[in-house]
Amino acid sequence: MTTKQPNIILIMSDDLGYEVLGCNGGTTYKTPRLDELAQNGMRFENAHVMPLCTPTRISLMTGKYNFRNYIGFGLLKPDETTFGHIFSESGYNTCISGKWQLHSYNTLDEAPEMRSKGQTIEDAGFDEFCVWHAHHTEEKGSRYKDPIIFQNGEYRDDTEGKYGEDVFCDYIIDYIGRKKDDDNPFFVYWPMAATHKPHEPTPDSPEWDDFEPGSNKYRGSRTFDEVEKDQKVDDDPKFYKDMVEYHDKVIGRLVDYLDQENIAEDTLIIYLGDNGSPHDVCSMVHAHNEICGGKGKTNDRGTHVPLICSMPGTIKAGEVKADMIETTDYLPTMFDAAGIEAPNNYILDGKSFYPQLTGENGNPRDWMFFHFEPMNPRIIPGKEDVMDAAIRYARNLDWNLYETGELYDLKSDIDEDLPIYETDDTAEQAAARASLKPIFNEMVP
Repeated sequence: MTTKQPNIILIMSDDLGYEVLGCNGGTTYKTPRLDELAQNGMRFENAHVMPLCTPTRISLMTGKYNFRNYIGFGLLKPDETTFGHIFSESGYNTCISGKWQLHSYNTLDEAPEMRSKGQTIEDAGFDEFCVWHAHHTEEKGSRYKDPIIFQNGEYRDDTEGKYGEDVFCDYIIDYIGRKKDDDNPFFVYWPMAATHKPHEPTPDSPEWDDFEPGSNKYRGSRTFDEVEKDQKVDDDPKFYKDMVEYHDKVIGRLVDYLDQENIAEDTLIIYLGDNGSPHDVCSMVHAHNEICGGKGKTNDRGTHVPLICSMPGTIKAGEVKADMIETTDYLPTMFDAAGIEAPNNYILDGKSFYPQLTGENGNPRDWMFFHFEPMNPRIIPGKEDVMDAAIRYARNLDWNLYETGELYDLKSDIDEDLPIYETDDTAEQAAARASLKPIFNEMVP
């Protein structure tokens, strides 16, 4: 490895739970490239994120719990400092290529007060961008075949016949090609569109040539129900398998490029999922245990995701860690890897797991905390305080305690079907409750 700061690539799949990858025991899909990345790096067994995409993305990009800066679904506070800003100001070349969806989510007929209230991609701190869903929901169009891509201030007109993830990967490879010999390192964020609905054919699907994405036919002034209906027209869960396997292939293409250019040892790759798999997708684990997705749920099916880190020569190959990792931990970990200090007065809630990546014991966390309020807008007059509507819980590997009092024994009730109330506590349950309950008092704005 060179002496300059490491390059960093952060990749996040959309709607892909822990059970999907072969390296995690999944047997329904072929994921050889991600399995290989895990084999050559470090895999984590207990990484958890928020149950839905926007809450995860906000926390990931800022290192903060959602009670500090969440304002509504599909929105990032306009004045929020992201890792794009911090890495750029620290001398990194920065690029985002993938899904944005943080500026404006609601259509004209649904909460018009929330339109255009999020951060624009131009203001997110990145030097360059190539994204889908930069503006309003009804304008977003297809993210897969014939994708609607907003690149560095202009919509592209050359994407007909192309696949969204290929466009994003091509841009990243081109960007790295232009920056790899620069004196300054690069930070690339790839928030993937795949494998989110609508589940559609990929270039490797037999149906690809004849498929026309409905989401492009109906772009324009639409109601929210019409937008949702248009997406469902093309949605067929049978294509989830094709999408998982194609997105694995595209990630492999980027990894191959790093090897080809002899910069793999200089580049930290962090790969994770943004929430659990969709409800209508059921996957086999170890060929005998069926797990159906729980996106949106606060139990394991909604929050347990894959996490793989790779940097040959720095991260020992084939390592598997049971440490708990939560969404706030990624930013301090990347800061640690890059030797970057958080800006003055910047609140950083997470813990770095970079020491574990380099073979040290580190300081593994004893618990994880979640503040989940996905659809509650804090920016509508009279609704600024929505703390009472939030689902707040603290957990470890054995127990999950909700602020409302329900305790779950995760050793025997992983789906959280059997709530335990304080009046019924055994000595063991009372001890678990006592260890987790004080966490809520710490989690205030």
